[in-house]
Amino acid sequence: MVEIKQASVKEALEVIRLIPEFARGESVESIQARLKDRNSLILMATQGEIPLGVKIGYQLDSSTFYSWLGGVAPQGRNHGVAQALLEAQELWVQEQGYSAVRVKSRNCFPAMLRLLLRNGYLIESIEQKENIEDNRLNFIKQISI
Repeated sequence: MVEIKQASVKEALEVIRLIPEFARGESVESIQARLKDRNSLILMATQGEIPLGVKIGYQLDSSTFYSWLGGVAPQGRNHGVAQALLEAQELWVQEQGYSAVRVKSRNCFPAMLRLLLRNGYLIESIEQKENIEDNRLNFIKQISI
C-alpha cells in the first residue's frame, strides 16, 4: 500500500536522486532557493520504508499553485504512485483555497503528459525548443473551491 505524506526538503532529495530523469542535480540549497518564502508543499510516496515518489510545488500567486517537480522512482512506476501524489496535491491545493494548478512537462515525458491529460489538465501553451523532445507544455487545471 502506497502512503503519501508531507516531507522535508532532505527527504524529497533522497527520492529525487532515485529518479534517473532528473539529471539536473538538485540540492537542498537549490530546492530551498526555489521554494524561498513561498507557501509550498512537499509530498513523498512510500511503501513501508521504501521511498517511491515525490511531488513539490509552491504558490505562484494568491489563486495559483505551481506543481514544480515530481517523479516516481523506477521501482514505483505503474503502481499508481504518480496518481496518488497528484490527487494528494490537488486536495491540499483545494484546502488552501487556490483556484488553479499550473504545471510544465516535456514531450520526452509521455507518461507525465498522459497523467495530466487524464486528470483534466489543459495545455495552455507550448515553449518550443531546438529539439522537439524538449518542448515544454504548459498545463493548467481549474480547482473547485
